Amino acid sequence: MLSIARVSKSYAGVAGGAPVLRNVTLLINAGDMCALTGASGSGKTTLMNLMGLLDRPDSGEIHLNGISVASLREDDAARLRNRHIGFVFQSFHLLPRLSALDNVALPLLYRGVAGARRRQAAATALDRVGLADRLAHRPDELSGGQRQRVAIARALVGEPALLLADEPTGNLDSQSADDILGLFLSLNRESGVTMVIVTHDPSLAARCPRRVIMRDGGVVDDNRGELRCVGATA
Repeated sequence: MLSIARVSKSYAGVAGGAPVLRNVTLLINAGDMCALTGASGSGKTTLMNLMGLLDRPDSGEIHLNGISVASLREDDAARLRNRHIGFVFQSFHLLPRLSALDNVALPLLYRGVAGARRRQAAATALDRVGLADRLAHRPDELSGGQRQRVAIARALVGEPALLLADEPTGNLDSQSADDILGLFLSLNRESGVTMVIVTHDPSLAARCPRRVIMRDGGVVDDNRGELRCVGATA
Protein backbone atom coordinates (compact mmCIF):
# COMPACT_ATOMS: atom_id res chain seq x y z
CA MET A 1 0.00 0.00 0.00
CA LEU A 2 2.40 2.71 1.25
CA SER A 3 6.12 2.18 1.59
CA ILE A 4 8.41 4.79 3.14
CA ALA A 5 12.11 4.00 3.07
CA ARG A 6 14.93 6.03 4.68
CA VAL A 7 13.05 9.32 4.32
CA SER A 8 14.50 12.56 5.66
CA LYS A 9 13.10 16.10 5.50
CA SER A 10 14.35 19.52 6.58
CA TYR A 11 12.81 22.97 6.30
CA ALA A 12 14.81 26.14 5.80
CA GLY A 13 14.54 28.39 8.81
CA VAL A 14 13.66 25.59 11.25
CA ALA A 15 16.54 25.75 13.73
CA GLY A 16 18.84 26.72 10.89
CA GLY A 17 17.59 23.95 8.65
CA ALA A 18 17.71 21.19 11.25
CA PRO A 19 16.03 17.98 10.08
CA VAL A 20 12.35 17.47 10.90
CA LEU A 21 12.43 13.81 9.81
CA ARG A 22 15.49 11.60 10.10
CA ASN A 23 15.82 8.40 8.08
CA VAL A 24 12.20 7.23 8.61
CA THR A 25 11.22 3.80 7.33
CA LEU A 26 7.60 2.67 7.63
CA LEU A 27 5.26 0.28 5.83
CA ILE A 28 1.49 0.82 5.85
CA ASN A 29 -0.34 -2.29 4.67
CA ALA A 30 -3.73 -2.39 2.96
CA GLY A 31 -6.46 -2.44 5.62
CA ASP A 32 -4.28 -1.00 8.39
CA MET A 33 -5.85 1.26 11.01
CA CYS A 34 -2.85 3.14 12.33
CA ALA A 35 -2.45 5.95 14.85
CA LEU A 36 0.61 8.12 14.22
CA THR A 37 1.34 9.78 17.52
CA GLY A 38 3.97 11.71 19.41
CA ALA A 39 4.63 15.04 21.08
CA SER A 40 4.32 18.34 19.26
CA GLY A 41 7.36 18.75 17.02
CA SER A 42 8.01 15.01 16.72
CA GLY A 43 7.52 15.09 12.94
CA LYS A 44 4.17 13.33 12.65
CA THR A 45 2.39 16.03 10.60
CA THR A 46 5.39 16.39 8.29
CA LEU A 47 5.34 12.64 7.74
CA MET A 48 1.62 12.74 7.00
CA ASN A 49 2.19 15.50 4.43
CA LEU A 50 4.75 13.27 2.71
CA MET A 51 2.37 10.30 2.83
CA GLY A 52 -0.33 12.47 1.23
CA LEU A 53 1.98 13.76 -1.54
CA LEU A 54 1.52 17.29 -0.23
CA ASP A 55 5.29 17.63 0.12
CA ARG A 56 8.41 15.81 -1.04
CA PRO A 57 11.26 14.33 0.99
CA ASP A 58 14.83 15.58 0.76
CA SER A 59 15.99 11.99 0.50
CA GLY A 60 14.58 8.48 0.61
CA GLU A 61 11.82 6.70 -1.30
CA ILE A 62 8.03 6.73 -1.05
CA HIS A 63 5.88 4.26 -3.02
CA LEU A 64 2.09 4.39 -3.16
CA ASN A 65 0.49 1.24 -4.57
CA GLY A 66 3.82 0.39 -6.17
CA ILE A 67 4.29 3.82 -7.77
CA SER A 68 7.45 5.74 -6.89
CA VAL A 69 6.32 9.29 -6.16
CA ALA A 70 9.71 11.00 -5.87
CA SER A 71 10.09 11.76 -9.57
CA LEU A 72 6.45 12.56 -10.37
CA ARG A 73 5.66 15.94 -11.88
CA GLU A 74 3.36 18.14 -9.80
CA ASP A 75 0.32 17.51 -12.00
CA ASP A 76 0.92 13.75 -11.95
CA ALA A 77 1.28 13.82 -8.16
CA ALA A 78 -1.95 15.81 -7.92
CA ARG A 79 -3.83 13.25 -10.04
CA LEU A 80 -2.44 10.37 -7.98
CA ARG A 81 -3.42 12.17 -4.77
CA ASN A 82 -6.93 12.91 -6.02
CA ARG A 83 -7.60 9.32 -7.06
CA HIS A 84 -5.92 7.37 -4.27
CA ILE A 85 -5.86 9.50 -1.10
CA GLY A 86 -8.60 11.06 1.04
CA PHE A 87 -7.90 13.74 3.65
CA VAL A 88 -9.66 14.69 6.88
CA PHE A 89 -8.44 17.74 8.79
CA GLN A 90 -9.02 19.16 12.27
CA SER A 91 -10.69 22.29 10.89
CA PHE A 92 -13.05 20.49 8.45
CA HIS A 93 -12.26 22.83 5.47
CA LEU A 94 -15.85 22.85 4.23
CA LEU A 95 -17.02 25.60 1.89
CA PRO A 96 -19.59 27.60 3.91
CA ARG A 97 -21.93 28.49 1.03
CA LEU A 98 -22.25 24.92 -0.24
CA SER A 99 -24.60 22.24 1.06
CA ALA A 100 -23.25 19.06 2.61
CA LEU A 101 -24.01 17.27 -0.65
CA ASP A 102 -22.10 19.76 -2.79
CA ASN A 103 -19.14 19.85 -0.39
CA VAL A 104 -18.84 16.08 -0.58
CA ALA A 105 -19.17 16.08 -4.38
CA LEU A 106 -16.25 18.50 -4.91
CA PRO A 107 -13.45 15.92 -5.37
CA LEU A 108 -15.47 14.26 -8.14
CA LEU A 109 -15.99 17.64 -9.82
CA TYR A 110 -12.20 17.96 -10.01
CA ARG A 111 -12.07 14.51 -11.62
CA GLY A 112 -14.55 15.58 -14.29
CA VAL A 113 -17.34 13.27 -13.13
CA ALA A 114 -20.75 14.27 -14.53
CA GLY A 115 -23.11 16.19 -12.22
CA ALA A 116 -25.76 13.51 -11.66
CA ARG A 117 -23.16 10.82 -10.96
CA ARG A 118 -21.16 12.90 -8.52
CA ARG A 119 -24.28 13.98 -6.60
CA GLN A 120 -25.43 10.38 -6.33
CA ALA A 121 -21.99 9.30 -5.12
CA ALA A 122 -21.99 12.17 -2.61
CA ALA A 123 -25.43 11.15 -1.30
CA THR A 124 -24.18 7.57 -0.88
CA ALA A 125 -21.07 8.76 0.99
CA LEU A 126 -23.17 10.91 3.33
CA ASP A 127 -25.43 7.94 4.00
CA ARG A 128 -22.34 5.89 4.94
CA VAL A 129 -21.47 8.41 7.66
CA GLY A 130 -25.03 8.69 8.98
CA LEU A 131 -26.03 11.99 7.38
CA ALA A 132 -28.58 10.92 4.77
CA ASP A 133 -31.02 13.42 6.28
CA ARG A 134 -28.60 16.37 6.13
CA LEU A 135 -27.83 16.57 2.39
CA ALA A 136 -29.14 20.12 1.92
CA HIS A 137 -27.72 21.58 5.14
CA ARG A 138 -24.87 24.09 4.97
CA PRO A 139 -21.94 23.78 7.43
CA ASP A 140 -23.30 26.51 9.73
CA GLU A 141 -26.47 24.44 10.14
CA LEU A 142 -24.54 21.41 11.41
CA SER A 143 -22.86 20.55 14.70
CA GLY A 144 -19.09 20.11 14.90
CA GLY A 145 -19.41 16.34 14.84
CA GLN A 146 -21.74 16.49 11.83
CA ARG A 147 -19.33 18.79 9.98
CA GLN A 148 -16.53 16.33 10.56
CA ARG A 149 -18.75 13.54 9.23
CA VAL A 150 -19.31 15.62 6.08
CA ALA A 151 -15.52 15.99 5.79
CA ILE A 152 -15.11 12.23 6.17
CA ALA A 153 -17.75 11.61 3.49
CA ARG A 154 -15.88 14.00 1.20
CA ALA A 155 -12.65 12.08 1.83
CA LEU A 156 -14.38 8.76 1.03
CA VAL A 157 -16.48 9.78 -1.99
CA GLY A 158 -13.74 8.97 -4.49
CA GLU A 159 -13.15 5.54 -2.91
CA PRO A 160 -9.50 6.23 -2.00
CA ALA A 161 -7.03 3.50 -1.20
CA LEU A 162 -5.75 5.50 1.76
CA LEU A 163 -7.42 7.93 4.18
CA LEU A 164 -5.22 10.36 6.13
CA ALA A 165 -6.67 12.21 9.12
CA ASP A 166 -4.75 15.01 10.85
CA GLU A 167 -6.02 15.55 14.43
CA PRO A 168 -9.59 14.81 13.26
CA THR A 169 -11.10 15.11 16.74
CA GLY A 170 -9.09 18.14 17.90
CA ASN A 171 -11.99 20.61 17.54
CA LEU A 172 -14.68 18.34 18.97
CA ASP A 173 -16.13 17.74 22.42
CA SER A 174 -15.40 14.37 24.00
CA GLN A 175 -18.68 12.72 22.93
CA SER A 176 -18.38 13.90 19.33
CA ALA A 177 -14.73 12.83 19.27
CA ASP A 178 -15.70 9.37 20.49
CA ASP A 179 -18.41 9.14 17.82
CA ILE A 180 -15.99 10.13 15.05
CA LEU A 181 -13.39 7.60 16.16
CA GLY A 182 -16.10 4.94 16.29
CA LEU A 183 -17.04 5.87 12.72
CA PHE A 184 -13.42 5.51 11.58
CA LEU A 185 -13.16 2.11 13.23
CA SER A 186 -16.43 0.94 11.70
CA LEU A 187 -15.38 2.08 8.20
CA ASN A 188 -12.04 0.33 8.57
CA ARG A 189 -13.61 -2.88 9.84
CA GLU A 190 -16.54 -3.06 7.42
CA SER A 191 -15.09 -1.49 4.27
CA GLY A 192 -11.38 -2.21 4.67
CA VAL A 193 -10.41 1.45 4.22
CA THR A 194 -6.73 1.92 5.09
CA MET A 195 -6.36 4.75 7.60
CA VAL A 196 -3.56 6.71 9.22
CA ILE A 197 -4.72 9.04 12.01
CA VAL A 198 -2.29 11.69 13.25
CA THR A 199 -3.04 12.48 16.89
CA HIS A 200 -1.38 13.69 20.07
CA ASP A 201 -4.22 12.17 22.13
CA PRO A 202 -2.98 8.98 23.81
CA SER A 203 -6.51 7.76 24.57
CA LEU A 204 -7.45 7.97 20.87
CA ALA A 205 -4.23 6.27 19.81
CA ALA A 206 -4.75 3.50 22.37
CA ARG A 207 -7.99 2.43 20.65
CA CYS A 208 -6.26 1.78 17.33
CA PRO A 209 -4.93 -1.66 16.40
CA ARG A 210 -1.58 -0.21 15.35
CA ARG A 211 0.25 2.66 17.01
CA VAL A 212 3.35 4.29 15.53
CA ILE A 213 5.09 6.60 17.99
CA MET A 214 7.41 9.36 16.79
CA ARG A 215 10.03 11.33 18.68
CA ASP A 216 12.59 13.85 17.41
CA GLY A 217 11.86 13.12 13.76
CA GLY A 218 12.07 9.34 13.95
CA VAL A 219 9.88 6.30 14.65
CA VAL A 220 10.66 4.99 18.13
CA ASP A 221 7.91 2.36 18.47
CA ASP A 222 5.57 0.50 16.13
CA ASN A 223 2.96 -1.52 18.02
CA ARG A 224 1.35 -3.97 15.60
CA GLY A 225 -1.19 -5.39 18.05
CA GLU A 226 -3.53 -8.06 16.72
CA LEU A 227 -6.58 -6.88 18.66
CA ARG A 228 -9.11 -4.52 17.12
CA CYS A 229 -9.94 -1.33 19.00
CA VAL A 230 -12.19 -1.55 22.02
CA GLY A 231 -15.62 0.01 21.82
CA ALA A 232 -15.73 0.31 18.02
CA THR A 233 -19.21 1.62 17.38
CA ALA A 234 -20.35 4.04 14.71
